[in-house]
Amino acid sequence: MKTVNVRLPGRGYPILIQAGSLDDAGRRVRRACAPDRLFIITDATVGSLYGDRLLDAFRRSGITASLHAVPAGENSKSWRILQDLYTRLIESGLTRDSCVAALGGGVVGDLAGFAAATYLRGIAWVQIPTTLLAQVDSSVGGKTGINHELGKNLIGSFHQPRLVLMDPSVLTTLEKREYWAGMSEVVKYGLIRSEPFFAWLESKWEGLGDPANAGLIEQMVTVCCRIKADVVRRDEKESGLRRILNFGHTLGHALESATEYGLFRHGEAVLHGMRFAAWLSMKREHLKPDAYQRIDDLLKRFPAPPVPNGLDGATLYEHMRTDKKRTGQGLRFILLKGIGKAFTEIPDHPARHLEEWLTNAR
Repeated sequence: MKTVNVRLPGRGYPILIQAGSLDDAGRRVRRACAPDRLFIITDATVGSLYGDRLLDAFRRSGITASLHAVPAGENSKSWRILQDLYTRLIESGLTRDSCVAALGGGVVGDLAGFAAATYLRGIAWVQIPTTLLAQVDSSVGGKTGINHELGKNLIGSFHQPRLVLMDPSVLTTLEKREYWAGMSEVVKYGLIRSEPFFAWLESKWEGLGDPANAGLIEQMVTVCCRIKADVVRRDEKESGLRRILNFGHTLGHALESATEYGLFRHGEAVLHGMRFAAWLSMKREHLKPDAYQRIDDLLKRFPAPPVPNGLDGATLYEHMRTDKKRTGQGLRFILLKGIGKAFTEIPDHPARHLEEWLTNAR
């Protein structure tokens, strides 16, 4: 089993990565938080695949556990679903000694974490991510929240889990599109923090496209977790360095909201956002053209829906203005000075740049 420790002032938690670890969840969770009872939050799709298996793992360890499935999809990150969850938690008799387990992708993790952060002013929770995107990104770092009709992730809190338990073997049941959506976040880590990792991805690309390549996938997931754990250790509440993890997300979130969360998977939208951010980095003479071309060549290998012709720069910019990364001085972008060298900037005329990029990219 590979272990990555998230070290924070006065506390921390382990990320455990091993194929088959889902069946050992009871022992691991008992060690992490010793709950009097446990409430699993999942979605309908993941619950049908792994819900009974996880319940059995907890019961074998003597943990009283129940499970509740929300509808699959981004729309479950809503006040309506959250209110229903609170009711379920109360009716299940959860106390401050209880624990919530998030079994699923980023939507389930954000929703379950926010419920745990706010129920009884905060109870323990653990992450058991089942998508590639969640394993390499959203399950680590303690960000929780729900969406608002005016923007994504505008309501939330930081609430660190007690444990993140990753079983890479579950990725073999992930639909191909969802897997590739997660790969965009994998590439992000190389772009913002590690040129050697980006080069490794380039060299192993064909093998990484198949989640059955267990050794490669486990290695890839572990590197991503190490990079994110280091960033979170240095900046837990996103006051500085942690902002670089939002590379590609400013436009990505705008694409999701502009298409009413119905066209793009999160990672697909971020993919377009990364292509724009890399282009803008070159346009503003931060990134050399050969480095930009190397980045764009890899990102163009992803299968993803194109940006719809009906979306122009002005429309997308209006959606970007509600992004939580905006400041009083303008909209903050994460740009690149080189592969592995991210920084923040508030560029002039972002709508104009966006329109130019859209014209060239289509």
